[in-house]
Amino acid sequence: MTQLSPRLKQATPVVVDHGEGVYLFDTAGRRFLDFTAGIGVTSTGHCHPRVVEAAQAQVAKLIHGQYTTVMHQPLLALTERLGEVLPAGIDTLFFANSGSEAVEASIRLARMATGRPNIIVFSGGFHGRTVAAASLTTSGTKVRAGFAPLMAGVSVAPFPHAYHYGWDEDTATKFALRELDFLLATQSAPDDTAAFLVEPVLGEGGYVPASTAFLAGLRERADRYGIQLILDEVQTGFGRTGRFWGHDHFDSRADILVMAKGIASGFPLSAIAAPAALMMKKSWPGSQGGTYGGNAVACAAAVATLDVIQSEGLVENSAVQGQRLVAGLRATAADHKEIGDVRGLGLMLACEFTTADGSPDTATATRVHAAAAANGLLLLTCGPFGNVVRMIPPLIVTPAQIDEALALWTTSLT
Repeated sequence: MTQLSPRLKQATPVVVDHGEGVYLFDTAGRRFLDFTAGIGVTSTGHCHPRVVEAAQAQVAKLIHGQYTTVMHQPLLALTERLGEVLPAGIDTLFFANSGSEAVEASIRLARMATGRPNIIVFSGGFHGRTVAAASLTTSGTKVRAGFAPLMAGVSVAPFPHAYHYGWDEDTATKFALRELDFLLATQSAPDDTAAFLVEPVLGEGGYVPASTAFLAGLRERADRYGIQLILDEVQTGFGRTGRFWGHDHFDSRADILVMAKGIASGFPLSAIAAPAALMMKKSWPGSQGGTYGGNAVACAAAVATLDVIQSEGLVENSAVQGQRLVAGLRATAADHKEIGDVRGLGLMLACEFTTADGSPDTATATRVHAAAAANGLLLLTCGPFGNVVRMIPPLIVTPAQIDEALALWTTSLT
């Protein structure tokens, strides 16, 4: 009898029958408030009517039109629509299937553009599970353990995680940039360094926002040395943080932008974006492609997703409801000393559980996470020690649903 791999760890015991908006319903008919959004994927909620309609209509017309063989209208429409939300100067796209695939495409482009071998990543970053992407990931050893050797040419610099170091943001940022300069002097010479790869907010690493000064420091060094700055917006993009792009909070500028997750409301789709001068003139012929990238149904769903995000004001809603949620989480944390930190941006928020001496409290985080699921609130954990509980509801979440989640969270803590 066949079975799923036992190494696929389930975050909750729920077996889903269907989803609707912010809710999931199990096979017994019980309703759950879903504050996981498929790990930040179902940005417009489960089965948004406009996304469903677009996908259904496209399935009846063309399911798969391999885009190096033929071109199709949904891909052309999505390319044009993304031009409305991409940062200035970023005007050329390559579509793939997953975040890992897009990350690997981004480092391939950076290496070709610079003729340099090395990539510098930042401690706590998550960039995927395929071999190259896992080689770039330091959010936890589980992603990269057991199948060495990994890809060569990767160096790791500190991320300004102020809570982890026990410092204020300014001190952590100065430390991170000073250590980056030391790394450039001792491990990866600037003339050997193709790219800096960084998340504007650490995802699996614990939901830790960067700082304006830190990303400005990366941008300055990238410009000084001719290094490409790759911003991994797989989890932070498409309104998740209360701005369309996570780096918008920090007045930063990417050379290469990586996107996935919330782009198509649950259909597999990812992309990298870069200036035409980089993508068209520096990438080698045949270096980009794939069988399923830019799938017609996924692209139709992505166009509908952009329509919903814009027409329903979901970026703005993410900011407003995020403020409501973080205020409630901080008020609750004030009465629970086991919560050492509440942090994040928009609807990308987390609580870190620590012991009295500041050590990671994985046991309490695990207990509370399980209790929340039993109470009807689905959450996820993250962080190197699994002691961070994160909340990533769909961007359509209402004030009443935020308050419902906060009530269930408070109950789960007791």
